[in-house]
Amino acid sequence: MAKAGKELYVGSLSYDVTEYELQKLFAVSGTVTSMHLIRDPETGQFKGCGYVRMSTEAEARDAIDSLDGAWLIDKHITVSYANPQKMKAGGGGAKGVPRWQIEAAEKKAAEKKAAAAAAAKPAAKPATKPAAKPAAKAAKPTASAAAKPAARPATAKTGAARPAGAGRPAGAKPASRPGGAAKPGNRTGKR
Repeated sequence: MAKAGKELYVGSLSYDVTEYELQKLFAVSGTVTSMHLIRDPETGQFKGCGYVRMSTEAEARDAIDSLDGAWLIDKHITVSYANPQKMKAGGGGAKGVPRWQIEAAEKKAAEKKAAAAAAAKPAAKPATKPAAKPAAKAAKPTASAAAKPAARPATAKTGAARPAGAGRPAGAKPASRPGGAAKPGNRTGKR
């Protein structure tokens, strides 16, 4: 059993309980000086337990005697003296800080550094024409430069567009995938 004190552990709490309801329940036994409901640090989900600090040890003893096994919302709660917290070894970095906060701070610092570097660089030089090719290589004869189509970006499809109605006849099945492979996500392919 934990050492007698003012700090109480409250377990088997309903996930719907609020601090106000717990405060109201423990106020029957005396003055509640503080309370803390335990939540998962990553998800913020309530864990179903918490700690209540009473103003005197006599009030804490009375709360245990009267509220241990009491019905709160939809569960019987357990009330007992809290075990004192053990001191943990220090060091080792940012303990207790969520990873997303660390990543956001690193990203913000990188953006500031990039902005400072961009501000420190002089204005970009105007683009110049590339030098002409050496005369040793003969230029290939071509039709006029205006007749050449503009180069497509690498992400564009290279196949020609089909006119409406061309291609497969109505009701025909689509062509199979190359190599007979199944579509991704289908379980019909080889494993």
